[in-house]
Amino acid sequence: MNIGPYVLPNRYFVAPMAGVTDRPFRQLCKRLGAGYAVSEMVTSRPDLMRSLKTSQRANHDGEPGPIAVQIAGTDAPTMADAARYNIDRGAQIIDINMGCPAKKVCNKWAGSALMQDEALALSIVSAVVQACAPLGVPVTLKMRTGWCQASKNAVQLAMAAESAGVQMVTVHGRTREQGYRGSAEYDTIASVKAALRIPVVANGDIDSPEKARAVLAATGADAVMIGRAAQGRPWIFREIAHFLATGEHLAPPLVAEVKQLLLAHLQDHYSLYGEFIGVLSARKHIAWYVRALPGGEAFRAHMNTLTDCQAQWAAVADFFDELNVCVDRLPKPVPAPHEMDNAFNNNMETLQ
Repeated sequence: MNIGPYVLPNRYFVAPMAGVTDRPFRQLCKRLGAGYAVSEMVTSRPDLMRSLKTSQRANHDGEPGPIAVQIAGTDAPTMADAARYNIDRGAQIIDINMGCPAKKVCNKWAGSALMQDEALALSIVSAVVQACAPLGVPVTLKMRTGWCQASKNAVQLAMAAESAGVQMVTVHGRTREQGYRGSAEYDTIASVKAALRIPVVANGDIDSPEKARAVLAATGADAVMIGRAAQGRPWIFREIAHFLATGEHLAPPLVAEVKQLLLAHLQDHYSLYGEFIGVLSARKHIAWYVRALPGGEAFRAHMNTLTDCQAQWAAVADFFDELNVCVDRLPKPVPAPHEMDNAFNNNMETLQ
């Protein structure tokens, strides 16, 4: 599969998630089988583009390419400027956010709110494509099925975006009105795929190898994008790749391997965010890793009292050492409990 001049190693992608898909997480997912990863959303506002938060979100030091940056905004010239700004700093693909459902974003008519104003949405798409084309940088688009059940316009917008020069479209199978509630539907994604010549990526509720196979079959999509299911389970990409290639399941990872992965992830995380922010923002990742493990809830409560990176790192190491005495492999995955989904939704509202 290609995005412009870039050949991707497979069709299993990491979804951009605010507060989650930073450089350490993207690199980890790529090492564990993801063929492509997009940065968490960065603002197009000139007064915020040089802020610490935006610079951390746009940090790609040492990350294997292609480097994809997702930008969000409501003004076509400003979005074009943001695309050029990020290209100057290493972006090789620019992704337009037209899918974020967070109130803080939609209240400013960014994210999925743009789907209510097709003229504005397409003016942004055209401006960004025109800014990127002379630099040889492909533009992609991530959207929802529509603003609400009564207004599903993903097909029309996707066709217009393709005509404007967008080179890949990702569709999350929910409306903005749904947020992350209910179940994703894939008929709209199938309709988008049938209408376009460019690659189409299916996103939403893909949480197992079987679900990935079923969604690819139902939609005809060129790739699948995994978001929440990769939280605390970044090896899901190699599980999906193995299952689709062989029809067989990989064994769950060894506890010793997960310990090494998480400890290395934490070190990368601390190096990006520093001592104070690093220990706080790492808590959600640790909680996702341990949520289904014996003693995970008690450990999470204890871990949330720690305010020092070294203490947090050592506590994680001790937890997995104790677990490894009892079991050598992780249990088979189970769906994330609703409270974890709620925590993710709250994180989206807070961080964007």
